[in-house]
Amino acid sequence: MTERSSAPVKMTAGTSTLDLALRALEFLVAEGSPQSLASIAKTLNASKATILRHLVTLSAHGLVSQDRDSGRYEPAVKLLVWGEAIRSRFDVVPAARDSMVRLRDRTSQAVTLCGRIDGQLVVLELIQGRTVIEFGTRAGTRLDFHASAHGRVWLAFTDDAERERLLAEPLKPWTPHTIVDPDALRAELVEVRRRGWASAPDEIIISVNALAAPIFDHRGRQVGSLAIVGATQFIPSPPLESQIHDVLAAAEEVSRSLGWRPTP
Repeated sequence: MTERSSAPVKMTAGTSTLDLALRALEFLVAEGSPQSLASIAKTLNASKATILRHLVTLSAHGLVSQDRDSGRYEPAVKLLVWGEAIRSRFDVVPAARDSMVRLRDRTSQAVTLCGRIDGQLVVLELIQGRTVIEFGTRAGTRLDFHASAHGRVWLAFTDDAERERLLAEPLKPWTPHTIVDPDALRAELVEVRRRGWASAPDEIIISVNALAAPIFDHRGRQVGSLAIVGATQFIPSPPLESQIHDVLAAAEEVSRSLGWRPTP
């Protein structure tokens, strides 16, 4: 059962009928067990007759069910059906695809989307750029956390314990430019978190760079990272201000579509 105050919820004068019905439904969803009519009415500071009318309406629409023996009310299975129907809208890949295409169109560079699957950093989607170079990276490609722009974004925005666990693993020197010193990486990650983006020029493949930014969901949890990838001729180090702006704006657009809002 979720923790809540024992004091009744104060209802302001003029609260709409729909608002009260939705509050009743929200209360039932939040509780871990069926609730009596008296309990619902007390919590919402409304009469039992008024709450009963709302419960009857919600039941008629399949959103609330009443136990025949106890007379108590609980959420009905239709809410689960609705939740499953809209869940795909909040998956990061479909949420990001249009933004990825627009980012490719603005920058002409390839765009990649990464996520964590079973603890590993995995490319989920690739939109090829409009340059003479095409990248062989495909969905399912695994990237190292320490040597990639995507990985550094994930390291920068994860919790301290998980970051230290990943930095304690062997850090492969993909090229002579790969940062494999944990202390140097920690210093870099402080900057990544401060500015909100990461790059990794020449660190996996010589003459290739990426510019990545994090994607957050409605809980403020990182669920993805978005990056442009190209030759260092096109994505220099440091990246162009216009490229940084475009990548950050695209990542924020995806985050907002997943329900994220900046902290006031």
